[in-house]
Amino acid sequence: MSNILQSKNDGIQFPIQSGKQSPSTTNTAKKILYAALSSVDSPLASQLKAEKNWRKKYPAYFQELVKTGISSVHYPLLIAQNGLDAAKGLFTFNRAGQQSTLEQAMSDIEDQPFDNYVLKGEGNSAIEAWYIPFNGEKLQGQALLEQIDRWENQKVIEPSHAKALRLLQAHPEWFDLSSRTMVLFGAASEAGPLSWLAKWRANIIAIDLPNPQIWEKITQTVQQGNATLIAPQISLANKEKQLGANLLTQTPEIANWLNTFAETLDLAGIAYLDGEKHVRVSIAMISIMEQVSKQKADSSIMFMLTPTDIYAIPKSVVNSIQEKTQQRPMIEKLLTRSIHNISLTNFFKPNTKQLIRSDNGQQYGISDCMVIEQGPNYALAKRLQQWFAIRSRARGQKTVINIAPSTTTRSVVKNPILKAAFAGADLFKVETFSPETTNAIMAALWVHDLNNPESATNPTKQLNHPLELIMENANHGGLWHVPYLARTALPFAAAYGWIKEKF
Repeated sequence: MSNILQSKNDGIQFPIQSGKQSPSTTNTAKKILYAALSSVDSPLASQLKAEKNWRKKYPAYFQELVKTGISSVHYPLLIAQNGLDAAKGLFTFNRAGQQSTLEQAMSDIEDQPFDNYVLKGEGNSAIEAWYIPFNGEKLQGQALLEQIDRWENQKVIEPSHAKALRLLQAHPEWFDLSSRTMVLFGAASEAGPLSWLAKWRANIIAIDLPNPQIWEKITQTVQQGNATLIAPQISLANKEKQLGANLLTQTPEIANWLNTFAETLDLAGIAYLDGEKHVRVSIAMISIMEQVSKQKADSSIMFMLTPTDIYAIPKSVVNSIQEKTQQRPMIEKLLTRSIHNISLTNFFKPNTKQLIRSDNGQQYGISDCMVIEQGPNYALAKRLQQWFAIRSRARGQKTVINIAPSTTTRSVVKNPILKAAFAGADLFKVETFSPETTNAIMAALWVHDLNNPESATNPTKQLNHPLELIMENANHGGLWHVPYLARTALPFAAAYGWIKEKF
């Protein structure tokens, strides 16, 4: 979804500070995090306001959000509500030279310019049996179960994720999605579930840019399957029809259009953009979801998270990290300790062993796998999605939010450092996935969470802690169990990957 803006100043924008000529993403991010941290009396809130080196130091404040959130079962919702409220109050919406708050635009603009374009798939009407494409094979049946066992034993995936994949294997009837209407924001996303939903009879409401190449991909995918596509369409001045809608500039209209559907909607926020646009498209998806949820309280929410972030983790993972640290070969211990000392502790920093006690009587750890190269805008975009998920579940909505594995999508491998690091990740027993493998796993996991009443997705299921919503079903590729902070080992994974690719 590149080149999404129709005009430089149209649609959702970061605010411009008084006396400034252009918006500051740093100032906005700090205001949002300050609102979140100060709501739970974090000592880092005042430090955040004075932070001069945001670009390098931002992970510390995101870690504080998690650390403080763990300490009380009441804090994650407080943090989420205050952070989201601050964001909603900050972002502006511009149209025809007029500016308003985004919240006001969502409330005041009542236009609905879209017709429904409908396309029914012409492929085999039978539901295609689920499989996972992996290393050139289509894993099904016993072969799939054996691979799930390997991933679990190698700690590539968490036990709850393995359990979900086994349940999917045992319940082929779950894959009949003919009774579901599934909304894909960023439908053509490389990591999205479109290709699988198209084989499972889903009713797919696709939202993506009005770009002919994007819609050729979407329509061809649906046409080859057995699903039904519904897309927004407008009539142009020359009487031609145009498919698509712009999440950043037509935010209120998209929400109004979705509210014309009588069906219960499953809303999936999978759109991705580079840099600060990712924050704006995240707030756009959240704003639309919120508007639709006001009228359709039975709608569900779905986001996919990245493993390269900071999360609360179960005590069992902390124990695993400690075991791995002790079991390292002596040469690895000596080498990494030497590099750690020579680099003035900048490389191979030990993964945190600290357990944090919550007021529910349990202890949790923190997995800090945030990668500086992805930048603070990416971190903020994903945090907004987490906050909205936590708040949606607390309000009684079914909320799917799963950690997807590191995946070699185009948006990742165009960064040469990340590309090399992914290629060398196996140096630290971390597995990266191809897009087709991730697609198959995450599309099926969405199906699992919508069907299994025991999933944390179900708001009536009691959780010991709100952050367990994000812990469950994690596919982190092994990153949670690495004995070092990911960003302090990244240069060595990148060097190893570069050598592997060259030689």
